Amino acid sequence: MHIVRTVQAMRHEHEQWTGSVGLVPTMGYLHKGHLSLVEHARAENEHVVVSIFINPTQFGQHEDLASYPRDIEHDLQLLSNLGVDVVFIPTVDEIYPSGFTTYVTPEGPLVEQGEGAIRPGHFRGVATVVLKLFLIVQPQRVYFGQKDAQQVVVIRRMIEDLNLPITMQTLPTIREADGLAMSSRNSYLTASERASACVLYRALSAAMAAFDLQRLTDVQAISGAARTVVDSMPNIRLEYIEIRDYSTFLPLQTLRPPALVLIAVRIGKTRLIDNFVLHTDGRWDTGLIGDQVSRANP
Repeated sequence: MHIVRTVQAMRHEHEQWTGSVGLVPTMGYLHKGHLSLVEHARAENEHVVVSIFINPTQFGQHEDLASYPRDIEHDLQLLSNLGVDVVFIPTVDEIYPSGFTTYVTPEGPLVEQGEGAIRPGHFRGVATVVLKLFLIVQPQRVYFGQKDAQQVVVIRRMIEDLNLPITMQTLPTIREADGLAMSSRNSYLTASERASACVLYRALSAAMAAFDLQRLTDVQAISGAARTVVDSMPNIRLEYIEIRDYSTFLPLQTLRPPALVLIAVRIGKTRLIDNFVLHTDGRWDTGLIGDQVSRANP
């Protein structure tokens, strides 16, 4: 496993290779969710690159850039056993050198609603850094987790709009035993907050049950079922529960596949997001608990 820190070194590595390249972009502080992406990339490609880069342009002015969890040595230890060819760990100056002025700016409801309404400019930063990583690493396949659902849709749209010769694999959210989606930001939670955090999964499950068992289709009624669960937890502040078309990200009035049921909450100082996916065949993607293995891609 080689560790490279410059664009030039990454390109040199690529020049030595023949066969397909798989890329797993991350911001580090790796957990089982990240590792599941790496394992899929290893199974499907001759060469695997994992990038670790905390991208400053996707953080807002009052967000947690400075405090975002970091542990590069532990990350490298985890990756060393997974057959990764290169870990690309560039500096901020390497990705955004002095005088950098060219950004990718998606437009429309896909980036202006949902997370985009709460975090203005976030997806501009995401799209810019992801496109740069694509151009530097030149992968044939890229791997993302379903937990960041809106990000997945933004990147898929960018690949399609710009005719990038890349196949995007979206893999299920990996969850703790109580349903909490694995996330680097879970490390912010106190013990009592962690105990409450499974409310996201319970709320999404209530929305799913309202559709599957109660046969409700009105999004207000389905969202209300989820909201009732969140409201039962006095230390949780709900930011939104939304139901959106999986392809366009437009809000739905009636739940029909393909659809996303999305939730965002604040627990103390920590902001967490999660989602379930309703596929066109009527199957729900609710993620996987622990070490379960699946290729249930959207």
